[in-house]
Amino acid sequence: MNIELRQLTPALWPALEKLFGKNGACGGCWCMHWRTEKGEKWADVKGDPARKRFKKLVESGQARGVLAFADGEPVGWCAFGPRPSFSKLNRAPSLACDDAARVWSLPCFYVKAGFRNRGLSSQMLEYALDCLREEGAEVAEGYPVKPHRGQKRLGAFAWTGVVSTFTSAGFEAADRRSKGKQRMRLNLGPA
Repeated sequence: MNIELRQLTPALWPALEKLFGKNGACGGCWCMHWRTEKGEKWADVKGDPARKRFKKLVESGQARGVLAFADGEPVGWCAFGPRPSFSKLNRAPSLACDDAARVWSLPCFYVKAGFRNRGLSSQMLEYALDCLREEGAEVAEGYPVKPHRGQKRLGAFAWTGVVSTFTSAGFEAADRRSKGKQRMRLNLGPA
């Protein structure tokens, strides 16, 4: 299997749309969960409204990320961008930080069924980190989930990534949570 990683451009929208399918990746999200504004109800955003919003962000260059292709077919996605562009992160008390303006976030992964558990998330994360370094980002932050006791596979519900993927890339825990999402960081450049 030949894997190719590419940074998202408006021209790649059809590939992203094909990857996410009619369900918008996971539960109609269309990578908009972290982009919802204060007071919005997810039930009013998910599905086609999220798709339309995300398409506008992609077309304007405001949505950033990595698309993975296997033998030419889209099979994976990793979102990244300045933390303030994911407004819901700043409203999540458990994910709060004091220096959001200098942080670039990696809040979302999607790997097509049949391609999971093959290291694709790690490849996309490394590629995304290279993109962040090119942008001059100082700090990268991720929000992976920790499996609950006895839980082995998370599938599509590991949409923020898993701790081991971030640890392997050099990230360290920015807080200590026993379950749920773990805020993890990697310094990329001068403070």
